[in-house]
Amino acid sequence: MYGFVLTIHIIASVGLILIVLLQAGKGSGLSLFGGGSNEAVFGGTTTPNIIKKITTTMAVVFMITSLTLTVLAAKNRGRSLAEKIPVTKPQQQQPSQAPAPAVPNTPATPK
Repeated sequence: MYGFVLTIHIIASVGLILIVLLQAGKGSGLSLFGGGSNEAVFGGTTTPNIIKKITTTMAVVFMITSLTLTVLAAKNRGRSLAEKIPVTKPQQQQPSQAPAPAVPNTPATPK
């Protein structure tokens, strides 16, 4: 869930940056195509309604995903990384044979 929301958030971030840069600046504002030349390229000084709607939609998606990511991070805050990773206990091996009896250390006798 977190990864999906994060992916949507990144796409919305990049999309919002691009759509804002495409908008015509008021006066000598910054824009992708250099201020005054926007009027010749886009045919006017006002931003078309479709770009305004896309900007608003991207901003709303960005805010919603930001809040969602905050809530998801807060839920996982109290848990440590060790608690998040499922751990399987190793199975104890049952000895299949009885251990061999210990051989006493006896000194070698000279011949």
